[in-house]
Amino acid sequence: MTTAPLPTETAPAPASRPRNFTRWLSTTDHKDIGMMYLALGALFFLIGGVEVLMMRLQLARPGNTLLQATTYNEFFTLHGTTMIFLAVMPILLGFSNYLLPLQIGAKDMAFPRLNAFGFWLTAFGGVILYLSLLEGPPDAGWFAYAPLSERPFSSSLGTDFWAAALLMMGMGTTLTALNIIITTVRYRAVGMGLWKMPLFSWMVFVNSFIIAFALPSLSAALIMLEVDRALGGRFFQGGGSPVLWQHYFWLFGHPEVYIMVLPAWGIISEVIPVFSRKPIFGYKFVAGSTLAIAVLSFAVYAHHMFAVGFARPVNLAFAASTMLIAIPTGIKVTNWVATLWKGSIRLTVPMLYAIAFIVQFTFGGITGVSFAVLPIDWQLTDSYYVVAHFHYVLMGGTLFALLSGLHFYFPKMTGRMLSEGFGKIAFWMITLGFNGVFLVQHALGMMGMPRRVYTYPDLPGWGR
Repeated sequence: MTTAPLPTETAPAPASRPRNFTRWLSTTDHKDIGMMYLALGALFFLIGGVEVLMMRLQLARPGNTLLQATTYNEFFTLHGTTMIFLAVMPILLGFSNYLLPLQIGAKDMAFPRLNAFGFWLTAFGGVILYLSLLEGPPDAGWFAYAPLSERPFSSSLGTDFWAAALLMMGMGTTLTALNIIITTVRYRAVGMGLWKMPLFSWMVFVNSFIIAFALPSLSAALIMLEVDRALGGRFFQGGGSPVLWQHYFWLFGHPEVYIMVLPAWGIISEVIPVFSRKPIFGYKFVAGSTLAIAVLSFAVYAHHMFAVGFARPVNLAFAASTMLIAIPTGIKVTNWVATLWKGSIRLTVPMLYAIAFIVQFTFGGITGVSFAVLPIDWQLTDSYYVVAHFHYVLMGGTLFALLSGLHFYFPKMTGRMLSEGFGKIAFWMITLGFNGVFLVQHALGMMGMPRRVYTYPDLPGWGR
């Protein structure tokens, strides 16, 4: 176990803050950067919401012609990329930047300028992504499967803008993760061991290792894609292997699910004890299961590829690992429920979002485990069942945890309280709206409705 830092080791003091708006351009203070990450994520969350609204309007009835196929693919690609890389991840990094030094007793991040640099790389990556609108947006899907992302299938420069944007955002996120690791190891308060940290800081710390190991896989794949597109390389086409792209992408893509959910779990692990008026049940089990998830997240990536045609032993190995990772996840849910049990529960807005998170994330996790059963996966992998599962994990899970954290930490960040009345109205609208949209998609998927299509026939149960 890492020893506590010496008393003489102190993190760099935060730089003085200009009082006018230029402070936001030059600041290296972790609180300011955290707020900027939150603002950036909120902006792109709004943009991603508009994009998905256009998609849902197109899919509102069979044979609709509001969007053409290419336009729908462009909205689809931008929506997925925006929500993952420019909305959810920046918001989580915002909470991490703001809270981690405060919780572990550091004055600032270990490398304040590097911290600011990571933010601006992410922000400029978002600008580059949307500059593609000038040349034709990317249209190969947020996963950019080869050969759909290769020429001539994707001939516009939009895919090149997409790859450049993701490379820049990935670099910014990786630098921030390394900064978090060093800050946690070197600048914890004297006497605070790793196993004594608040659970939010612990999960952010572990999450940073996942980022550091997962994002290089995506960066390597993006570089190879650009070699293919710009230089006529043959990594994924012309004698290369389209499946190779899937290996690289999902070696990043499945750990990415936990990159987006681990800090959210940390928020839930802070909110539930406060409003249950009890300590978290089984601290070491919650912390230890996080380590298990960090390791196993890299061992399950190929369950996204069961339909590719792997040999039976390979499929069985990844099916087993997919079932195995449900155990540490289930431990967390058990600990949260045990903390609620016989607690003096206050149903504040943060607590309502936390309870909704537990219910919806658990449901999404159960549907995820069903994909470990190979015949079920083969039947449902390209259906709306996957869309429903994915959104229950990330929106019903991560989004609700972020909203819980927003209401919980807002007074600390701003010195003002949010309205409980309006907060509860918003909670019920979001909860009912979310489940109204995505719950039915499980049934549509089991009836065979395909995903990733811009229109569909008027078959029984699909259109009405």
